[in-house]
Order: sequence, then C-alpha cells, then structure tokens
Amino acid sequence: MKSPVHKKTVLVTGSSRGIGKAIAVCFAKEGYNVVINSNKSIDELNNVYNQIKGITPDVMKITCDVSNYGEVFEMHRKIEDRFGFVDVLVNNAAVSHFALFDTLEPSGWEPVIASNLYSVLNCSNIFVKPMIQNKRGTIINISSVWGETGASCETIYSLTKGAVNTFTKALAKELGPSGIRVNAISCGVINTKMNEWLSEEEKDELINNIAMSRFGEPEEIAQLCLFLSGKNAEYITGQIIKVDGGFL
Repeated sequence: MKSPVHKKTVLVTGSSRGIGKAIAVCFAKEGYNVVINSNKSIDELNNVYNQIKGITPDVMKITCDVSNYGEVFEMHRKIEDRFGFVDVLVNNAAVSHFALFDTLEPSGWEPVIASNLYSVLNCSNIFVKPMIQNKRGTIINISSVWGETGASCETIYSLTKGAVNTFTKALAKELGPSGIRVNAISCGVINTKMNEWLSEEEKDELINNIAMSRFGEPEEIAQLCLFLSGKNAEYITGQIIKVDGGFL
C-alpha cells in the first residue's frame, strides 16, 4: 500500500495583491496548502482568500505585521496548528517610497526598512528553525533590480533590496548543509500597483529601456517561484535571479 503523498505548504507574505497574490494563486493551482498574509489591506486579502477558496479548501488568511517578530511568531504557531510544516517561505512583503534622500528623515525610511528588511529577517529566522530540524525547505526572497543597480529617488528601497540580496547569498551558504535552498528573484518593472504612480510618459520611457518592450506580469514571477520550489531546481541555491525583460 502506497504511503499518502505529503501535501506541501507555502506561506506568501504580502499577498493581498500584485506579485504576492499571483504567487499564492499559482501555488494553489499546483495543489499546495496556501497561507496568505497582509497587515493593512484586509479587503483585498479577503478577495484573494475567496479566489483561492474556489481552487482549494486548504487556504489560510492571516493578518500580521511581518516586521514585528512577535506577530510572526504567533503566525507560525497558527500555521503549524493547521498545516504543520511550511515547505516554502516566500518573503514578498514590501513597500516603496519615492523621494529625494536629502528630504527624508527617519520617519520616512524606517517604515520601508521595517517592511522590506525586518520582515525577511523575522520570517526567515522563525520558519527556518523547523526547516533545519526536517532537513528540507525552500526560501524565496522577492527582490528588485534596484537592489543591484540602485535607483535615484528610491535610495532606501534600493538599500533594503541590496541587503536582501546579500542576506540571500549568506543564508544559502549557511543552510545548504541542512538541505535548505535560499534564492532571490530580482524583479524588473512589473505591472503592479506599486508602479501605478508613474505617468504614461514615464512608463513609455521605461519600456524603451526594456528589450522585451513591456512591463513584466506578476504571473511570470509566480511561475519562477514555483520552479524554484520544485525538484528541477534542487541544485539551485544562493542565486539572485534577474527577471527584467532585458532592462538595458
């Protein structure tokens, strides 16, 4: 008699819309238990929950500030009670802040650092412990090309994503002997609400600098996440994988 197939669980932080939503839906269609998360976008989170509920009953929604270590610890307890082990952690939660650096004060950069960097540290620290015990697991950090090249007027966002990239490489080295893989996806300009503030002229200027002549779609990032979580990617770790359509 065959033993039952283990149904894997994925946690996607910041999954009320955009890239996070696309990732959560993608994994749901592949038969994963799915945990979605948001801190403030509750109505949007409910909409994603209902959409995934139409795909699988094995979905949880958790309101949690992932920049708060205590709240992440409690989120882990809730997930463990229902699904047990989290096989895949996708650190997606992030915000951007467009401003000249000399106009900023700590009140302007602290929320960006908390959302984009502390969230990755908190979730990775808490969820990696059972991964080490089980000798398996995958962590995927959603990063940005600005973390590699830097972006004018997005200095703090660039800082956080650069830190996420270095953290990804360091953690991959540390966790490799435990059978845990850690990678980051360095996103180019993706068609999400984060870029809605751009004027049509600014969008056209960006598109002119992209070899594929278009913005990327959230679903394209989701498909790469799914690949990185699967058997065909078992020898891939410590990588910052650029998905930017050939940003020139």
